[in-house]
Formats: sequence, C-alpha cells, structure tokens
Amino acid sequence: MKRRKHLTLIDKANVLPSMAYFRRIFDEVAAEYPEVKTERIYVDAAALYLLQKPHVFDVLVTENMFGDILSDLAAGLVGGMGMAPSADLGDHYAVFQPSHGSAPDIAGQGIANPVATILSVAMMLDWLGHAECRKGAAQIRAGVHAVFTNPTARTRDMGGKLSTFALAETISLAIQNHREAGVGQ
Repeated sequence: MKRRKHLTLIDKANVLPSMAYFRRIFDEVAAEYPEVKTERIYVDAAALYLLQKPHVFDVLVTENMFGDILSDLAAGLVGGMGMAPSADLGDHYAVFQPSHGSAPDIAGQGIANPVATILSVAMMLDWLGHAECRKGAAQIRAGVHAVFTNPTARTRDMGGKLSTFALAETISLAIQNHREAGVGQ
C-alpha cells in the first residue's frame, strides 16, 4: 500500500495445478484491496516483460522457484547480483538480505559488492515504518546514489577496482554527508 499499488502475480497456472490454487488465493486476497491494481502473468511471459519493460512492474508475487529465477534476471537489469536488495515479508516479521546470499565462492576476498546488503538495510528501515527509520532509509539511498554518480566508485563485478570495504566506506561517508545536509528530513 506504500508503493504504487500495482501487484503482479507470476505463476504457471496453465500447467501446474498448485499454481491454479495459488492464483485463487491471490484473487481472494486481492478482492479485499480494490484500490490495488492487480494482474496475472505466466512466468515465461514475465521474464520477457522484465527485459522489455521493467518499469511497468512494482511488486511481484510468486512462489520460491520462480522468484529465485526472476530476481536473478532483475538483478542483471540493475547492475548485477551485488546491486539487488531483497526482502521476504510476512504479516508480522520480515527478513532482509542481498539477493546474492552469502556468496561463498568469493568470501573473504574483499571483492563482494556491498550495495545489495546496504540497500537491504534501507528496505528494512522503510518496513519498520517509524519516521526516523524512514529518514535513515532515505539517507542510505541518497548516499548510494551519490556514490554512483562517480563512475570509478565500483567493485570488480561492476568493472571497478574498489574493495568491498572501500566501497562500503565510501557509501558510509556519503550517507553521513546526506545526514548532515538534512536529506530525508
């Protein structure tokens, strides 16, 4: 309800009977929120539309396997897995993490992109909902945006040379500057 009020169900109800049940539950819940625009798209078409016109989507609802595949595809649209924050939301609890998980293949090398983790924190602060938390989330996003105006501020996965720590420190300083400047006030 705090976003654009556009919800898209991604399923394969034409092939998988369990998806037909999933779609029915989606429709029942959607009826309780008439102010939210809803649509239903089969997963194969959704993959195409994410590439052709990603801007038309807001919130996607799907089951785990399709969500895992589509989140990796969407991460490619924003610069890679290191740029993709993630949230698993429930009615009362939530988990926030980078889409890439722990990246064990590069653990300890100082080459992981920290942006997805940092933006996941911003998502968490927004979800918590307190005015101060939302201010902090806005400051984090503004700091990340400011850093990426400099094309050399990149980790190796984005064609740069910064280490995980160096990019995180650069973003931290930008967040501090935005806090001092009153961004998100």
